[in-house]
Amino acid sequence: MNIHVIPEVVEALASKRPVVALESTLITHGLPRPVNLEVARALEQTVREAGAIPATIAILKGRITVGLLPEELEFLAHSDFVRKCSRRDFPIVIANAEDGATTVAGTMMIAHAAGIQVFATGGIGGVHRGHPFDVSADLTELGRTPITVVCAGAKAILDLPLTLEVLETQGVPVVGYQTSEFPAFYSRSSGLPVDVRCDTPEEVARLIRARDHLNLPAGILVAAPVPESEALPHEDIERAIEQALADAAQRGVRGKAVTPFLLPRVSELTGEASRRTNIALLHNNARIAAEIAGRVGRGK
Repeated sequence: MNIHVIPEVVEALASKRPVVALESTLITHGLPRPVNLEVARALEQTVREAGAIPATIAILKGRITVGLLPEELEFLAHSDFVRKCSRRDFPIVIANAEDGATTVAGTMMIAHAAGIQVFATGGIGGVHRGHPFDVSADLTELGRTPITVVCAGAKAILDLPLTLEVLETQGVPVVGYQTSEFPAFYSRSSGLPVDVRCDTPEEVARLIRARDHLNLPAGILVAAPVPESEALPHEDIERAIEQALADAAQRGVRGKAVTPFLLPRVSELTGEASRRTNIALLHNNARIAAEIAGRVGRGK
């Protein structure tokens, strides 16, 4: 696979320094301007402050790029013509020399190919509510790509019990980071159990090393609750989600357009509180991912 990796990331990987992958759909499709660029820059800084090197991944003019320069982050943040890229989209974007922002699945694929072991995101995709056959490619990718994904659970707009069932089918261990329950993205708990609880980065690193020793192909999902001070009450966010789902149905929003519609709509319905929570959990996940990455290469 032809991948351009910036020198800073090349040097970090060669010297066994910790590297954390970051997605780019957050910049192009996840947050409004100018918040998108502010958060992208801040997340990279959070990773650095926690002792790792950030590697934001995207496709620029048909070239897969691991680690973006400041001007490339700005380009993505201001462009209206960036394709959202999961695994299936890569041949299209590369063949046509287009620009692409990587989803969770797309970022996992490229990060693993580049030799990066840990990836931080907000929430993974999953099974859509009321549409059990609409399953995110993120879950399939977790089943076949051995990388560790740190998140705040699956996006709360999804069917969390069914999402966990699919992860089990895919052979993906679900780790609760300092929790015994699966987080519900905006809220700290869903009432659903995880496979194992880990309270320190070293505990997670031991799981990663054990998985690699067994040569298992699946990823590991590390689910970290949003900090308590930034969490939203589960009942409040559920009301907003139900209203947003009703709005989507009324307007005929379907398929991959559903999530980009629902997230800003939930933000509107919560008076922007959900966006503040989203940003807080992104930073929390980036910090935890950097701490885990710093431990993976140590010990046996």
